[in-house]
Amino acid sequence: MDWILALWEALLGTVFDVLPIAAILIFFQLVVLRQSIPHLPQVLMGFVYVIIGLALFLVGLEKALFPIGELMAKQLTAPSFIAPGEPADSLGWEDYYWVYLFAAAIGFSTTIAEPSLIAVANKANDLTGGTVSGWGLRVAVAVGVALSIAVGAFRIVTGTPLYLYMIVGYAFVVLQTIYAPRMIIPLAYDSGGVTTSTVTVPLVTALGLGLASTVPGRNPVLDGFGLIALASLFPMLSVMTYAQAGAWFAARRKKREEAARLSDEATPKGGS
Repeated sequence: MDWILALWEALLGTVFDVLPIAAILIFFQLVVLRQSIPHLPQVLMGFVYVIIGLALFLVGLEKALFPIGELMAKQLTAPSFIAPGEPADSLGWEDYYWVYLFAAAIGFSTTIAEPSLIAVANKANDLTGGTVSGWGLRVAVAVGVALSIAVGAFRIVTGTPLYLYMIVGYAFVVLQTIYAPRMIIPLAYDSGGVTTSTVTVPLVTALGLGLASTVPGRNPVLDGFGLIALASLFPMLSVMTYAQAGAWFAARRKKREEAARLSDEATPKGGS
């Protein structure tokens, strides 16, 4: 019966969360725009689906994703797994390689499944006529998040300050912004934001808190948070790198085609 009570509480909470959004939309549609709501039955059904889906998602997070993320983080950082028979204080940052690999894998997989990223990638593909590939953008963002979570796990294990990573990271963002294709810059900045959404945030937060609770000398409050900040930073770098690499390959292909055309024009034809 506990899960039924949890679902009912999540359902009520979701209703109160969605009602202000619905009120704003209705107010602007009826009062400001003075237009009737088109397809009202479908709109109402959509709101019902949103409420039920969000409630089920929140219950799933609380009952499954958070516990699994924390449990796996604790198991991966347990001295009995990393170095059986060795005291926890003798472990170095290099002994936690399984943690870095798991962090990168969970960052990549959750980002690929992120609904907000899928929506942005599909819109970018449609508006650019396929110039920006939806799958290419998703993979580029996922690679950035994977690197960010791995680096964030390294930061927790070593206990280094978060601000150092942020300062260096944003310095690279500024440099890449200068040289990256202008078309990709707004999309790259948005890609950093859409990663911190419904699927990625819960698992990444659970991973960070689990690591900080298990690694000796770490404080969950001071060290357990900050992974989300890195997960917003690295995708901007990876997306602009993806665009720069695509532009470089396109320029090389154009040069080869131009060289081949000039070579054909310079070649005598028919023995003349």
